[in-house]
Amino acid sequence: MTPITIAEEPPRQPAIVRLLELSDAYAASLYPAESNHLVDVSILEKPSVSFLVARSNGTIVGCCALVDAGDGTAEIKRMFVDPEARGLKVGKRLLAALEAKAEKLGLSTIRLETGIYQPEAIGLYRSFGYVERPPFGSYLPDPLSLFMEKSVGQTTT
Repeated sequence: MTPITIAEEPPRQPAIVRLLELSDAYAASLYPAESNHLVDVSILEKPSVSFLVARSNGTIVGCCALVDAGDGTAEIKRMFVDPEARGLKVGKRLLAALEAKAEKLGLSTIRLETGIYQPEAIGLYRSFGYVERPPFGSYLPDPLSLFMEKSVGQTTT
């Protein structure tokens, strides 16, 4: 099995910009512009963002961001795996690392918006325990969007 490493890295790297461009093109092929909620690199560079990069043998193969909302919650943005690396469980590893980071930051809830035409992403999030919820933050209801969340951190019994 190919070793995959996950680490926080700056988003403004040529290989990351390439991944984000692939992500943009993929989203544009599935949804109209008003249903795409992509953020650019300048947002990903903010101090409130933890940007995780997956590498396989040193090559960047995936990324994701955890955007701290400042109220105990955070949003997953820009989760994307290079099509050439699909099947290596990069998405699962990124999501697990993202959740560990959220717990380390003391966050209570992770939220996300994804599109209804991305069954692999939806399946990944559901397998990690994310459940559907109404739109949050500045999102408006959109029949092409699915909003999900998961509580993280300490659980009470």
